[in-house]
Amino acid sequence: MPNRGLYGFAIQPTGNLVDNDANFELLRKLLRDGSIINGKFGPGNAGDFDYSSWHIFCHLAGGSAVFDSAGQKLWAGLAHKELPDAYEASVVFRDGGNVSTVGLETEAGRAKLAQSIPLGFIEGSSAGHVLARGTRDPKTSYNGWLRQDFDHSTWSNKEGGTVWEHWCTTRDLRQTNVPGDSLLRGYLTLVSAVGGRFISAVARGRRSHEHPLQLCALVKAGFLTAEEAAWETAPLPIPAKIQRLLYEARPGEYLKAAEILDWPRGPQPSYFMFKRCINLWSPSSAVRADMTSFGL
Repeated sequence: MPNRGLYGFAIQPTGNLVDNDANFELLRKLLRDGSIINGKFGPGNAGDFDYSSWHIFCHLAGGSAVFDSAGQKLWAGLAHKELPDAYEASVVFRDGGNVSTVGLETEAGRAKLAQSIPLGFIEGSSAGHVLARGTRDPKTSYNGWLRQDFDHSTWSNKEGGTVWEHWCTTRDLRQTNVPGDSLLRGYLTLVSAVGGRFISAVARGRRSHEHPLQLCALVKAGFLTAEEAAWETAPLPIPAKIQRLLYEARPGEYLKAAEILDWPRGPQPSYFMFKRCINLWSPSSAVRADMTSFGL
């Protein structure tokens, strides 16, 4: 099994990451590594990075992918399970008239994606509902960042949604924190199936909050390749009616959004972003310049 980068991540023959315990612990170590990013974890309050990830991870974990299986759309991303309070990489699809959700770590989940064609990716929401709707984090959780404080209606413009939800849980990536630990494992499962261009597309949605530097660090570590980081693409805006569906943060609405988005037909996947920050996109030329400055 080949290995890649400074961290020696195990790689599949396809070039995607291997979903195993060794890579899981390497990812935990990487997202806590201050030296590779020169201590630039991103904006936050005092204590926010004592046990937590770099800023970029809350955005990465919010992203999702869409596939086509013989004309049927599949949505792949992180879902929440109430018991235990944990996250899981999942595939959502229509089974007859019902919406079905299958864990991507299962044989059935992997088979669903293996038999499909990737269409593209969708940015995580920074407004609306959280996945863990109804959860009440104790006030001592996550350095005071509580998921229930970021659960809002689909019409609200307040900071919320899945990106802010993942900002909360990723303030503690220790094994003892089940939500954060499961989120990290679920993300590895997701990217091992979807690939490095998915990582890059979501990371490039900002040129602020140390995202360019942290993307370069992910490349140096071997989490994705330089070619994947700078792949030629540009984001497409999410229409307002679909934005409301995504703000619901529920499997059925995610799938419906995937079904009605206008996916361009072409040789490479597309990336849909919310209009509010689409002008912050980092183009391929900027990513290549960033990597040169980083010494890659």
